[in-house]
Amino acid sequence: MPRARKPTRRTSLKVRRDDTVMVISGKDRGKTGKILKVEPEKQRVYVEGLNIVKRHQRPSALNPNAQAGVIEREAPIHVSNVALVDPKDGKPTRVGIKRENGKRFRVARRSGTQID
Repeated sequence: MPRARKPTRRTSLKVRRDDTVMVISGKDRGKTGKILKVEPEKQRVYVEGLNIVKRHQRPSALNPNAQAGVIEREAPIHVSNVALVDPKDGKPTRVGIKRENGKRFRVARRSGTQID
């Protein structure tokens, strides 16, 4: 008997690419950076210059232009470990949703300012 497929849940995060976020827990706690990439299915974000890991890479026939050696790159951070930076005072804030005239806006909970 075939196994039942796990239902795919449409997930949306309250942070987006190019948002400025602050890491609130982990080895990079207190640092801020810009979001490079968002993976909603895995609830992960890549933040510019944070959570840097080293990867050893050797040249391959498939990708001869790839740089060989030890490469440093950003690793994903769970979305619960980052907080959006309030545009008003530069401190971390939670994000709320406000609707006006059928449009949806993100709002900083700390100051009430509209984010986008």
